[in-house]
Amino acid sequence: MDVKNIWLILSGKGGVGKSSTSSQVALTLASSGYKVGLLDIDITGPSIPHFFNLKSAKIHQSSAGWVPVYTDSSKNLGLMSIGFLQPDNTKSIVWRGPKKTAMIRQFLSDVVWGELDYLIIDTPPGTSDEHISIATELQSYQGNLGAILVTTPQEVAAADVRKELNFCKTVNFPILGVIENMSGYICPHCHDCTNIFSKGGGESLAKMYDVKFLGSVPLDPKLITVVEGGNFVTDYKTTDVANVYHKLLQNLVELK
Repeated sequence: MDVKNIWLILSGKGGVGKSSTSSQVALTLASSGYKVGLLDIDITGPSIPHFFNLKSAKIHQSSAGWVPVYTDSSKNLGLMSIGFLQPDNTKSIVWRGPKKTAMIRQFLSDVVWGELDYLIIDTPPGTSDEHISIATELQSYQGNLGAILVTTPQEVAAADVRKELNFCKTVNFPILGVIENMSGYICPHCHDCTNIFSKGGGESLAKMYDVKFLGSVPLDPKLITVVEGGNFVTDYKTTDVANVYHKLLQNLVELK
């Protein structure tokens, strides 16, 4: 696997916006000219095909392995998800741990990513089968590995993210930082931000564990419109939150 950097997007709690974060991180990097792969290892709840309006896309098999789904002709951003392998994406996936592990191993070994600057891995909530599997599979990875933790401002979310921080330390995942998601609401008319869910939980968590606080990301109603309208790749730059992610990622990498 010819990948310079692997970033895992993690959170102990569901519903904090890991897939949203993963998608926006990947798209922001790709928009700056980096070659990026986005791997969805949430086996039972894949969201990436929906986010990019590619639910009907299918994976093609080449002599070298699976070819990812690309978001546009530049091929700067490739996607891989079990959602592309399901003939009927309305049906649930009911798998035990060993089958999940085998699929994650196949995602890491059999996808023809080519040369990548970044592989972003969208994970499910918790610290169970998928997390243990990815930690095991990445033990031999020689590039730059890091984890981005996502929380919302409330204490109930931060408490679960503490468990994820401890998980990262247990499996030796370097922690790149913490993002506080849903931190306020951007008015679509005046563009002011109101803290409807309180504020500061992510920053306090980062200070408690002595890790970098990457920034706060507000709720932007235009993002929902862009995603649901099917124009995420082309219209994301028109949202207010696109500028937020651009500034946030400059804490980690040089962006154009």
